Amino acid sequence: MPIFENVLKKQIDIKVIDSTIDYKNYVPLDLSAKHTDELDLDLTDADKFEDFVKNHLSQNKAKVAFGGYLEHRNLYKRSETFNDENTEERNIHIGLDLWIKAGTSVLSALDGKIHSFQHNLGLGDYGPTIILEHEIEDCTFYTLYGHLSLESLEGKTEGQLVKKGEKIAELGKPPINGDYAPHLHFQIIKNLENKKGDYPGVCSFKEVDFYKENCPDPNLLLKIN
Repeated sequence: MPIFENVLKKQIDIKVIDSTIDYKNYVPLDLSAKHTDELDLDLTDADKFEDFVKNHLSQNKAKVAFGGYLEHRNLYKRSETFNDENTEERNIHIGLDLWIKAGTSVLSALDGKIHSFQHNLGLGDYGPTIILEHEIEDCTFYTLYGHLSLESLEGKTEGQLVKKGEKIAELGKPPINGDYAPHLHFQIIKNLENKKGDYPGVCSFKEVDFYKENCPDPNLLLKIN
């Protein structure tokens, strides 16, 4: 396994939302295009989407639903953000989603500092977003936290130090969070490509190899299952 992925795997006791919720209370959630088509799930209505997530949690006696890394989704068809007529459709999710109610605490995965933050406006985008910078064993990398509350950006400064497990934000509600059911989009990024406050969380099929290398599976760090 590459050196960086080994660095991630060596980290322990990592939580990025409410530290009181044990991973045994997490349940997978399949939002692949095939599955949502079979369910005839309306992905354009944030309230119906949230009801679907709540029902999934209730049926599984769980508190958090998770999943989505490298998942092919229809979730983005409603937004021009991912469907520009001049480029290939972006529908491969390259982060990990953690679905739970708005207002849930969002935590820094590791010691680091605030690299950048901004409100990414637009239907289907991240909404309020924070990117942290970390350095472990001479590896510099970034973690992105998307779909936050607008208040989460207040009082933040670039370079501000954060500690592992420190509360850095709260999950936002639709439509501020990009108009999704409340959840955290968590992503690991090796090369931020000079971007600030934003980085693609969805890619096209032809870009998968690059983003799979640049954005490894967040579960290497979280170890949910």
